[in-house]
Amino acid sequence: MSSNTQGKVIVITGASSGLGEATARHMAKQGAILVLGARRLDRIESIVADIKKDGGEALAIQTDVTKRDQVQNLIESAHAEFGRVDVVLNNAGVMPLSPVENLKVEEWEQMIDVNIKGVLYGIAAALPFMKEQKSGQFINVSSVAGHKVFPGSAIYSATKSAVRVISEGLRQEVKGYNIRTTIISPGAVKTELLEHISVKEVQKANQDFVGQIGLTPDAFTRLIAFAVNEPEDVDINEILFRDCQFISV
Repeated sequence: MSSNTQGKVIVITGASSGLGEATARHMAKQGAILVLGARRLDRIESIVADIKKDGGEALAIQTDVTKRDQVQNLIESAHAEFGRVDVVLNNAGVMPLSPVENLKVEEWEQMIDVNIKGVLYGIAAALPFMKEQKSGQFINVSSVAGHKVFPGSAIYSATKSAVRVISEGLRQEVKGYNIRTTIISPGAVKTELLEHISVKEVQKANQDFVGQIGLTPDAFTRLIAFAVNEPEDVDINEILFRDCQFISV
């Protein structure tokens, strides 16, 4: 990797497992400085220990993205420790799929709080620092489900579509500050998300589907690295990726 990744301060939410953990480990190998936020402090502390053992720099901050003050603390801690915030990967997300008629209202609220508000809190906390330094990059995680609705995904798809809309609006508004904005929309990827689906038949159908064609998190990490590593005058606005067998959308 070129020096455009080397030394960048990258903040990742939802960093304790899955896509967040894989990205943290991958970007550390490219010379980035990682600041990891997640609710499971023991998990991110273990990841940080591994990164430091391999000669990298990293910091763990316990963070629940549904709490604005905790997201603010995550970003402020990154800036206080390393003097800048170059990339914020708003990765934390939940996916408790269910038919609307099941009226899983608490799960709807959880998706809104994590998938939408969590992204907004990350933007709100980091934007003043990026404006001041006249550089930075937001990478916001949407989904193929943000492009296509399928049975059981209505609320989840709505939240991921919202991420795309917010990100595109942000992109248009912050170009004068040399801030880049990237939407990344994964298809089926093998992570812990499916474990949180409470409707068993929906969970089983998705586990079978992802088990057959789901990508490993490595695909996600490579694309994050690509978007971050591009020269500062190149803004990778949106990446949609999936297994080559995924032909339903």
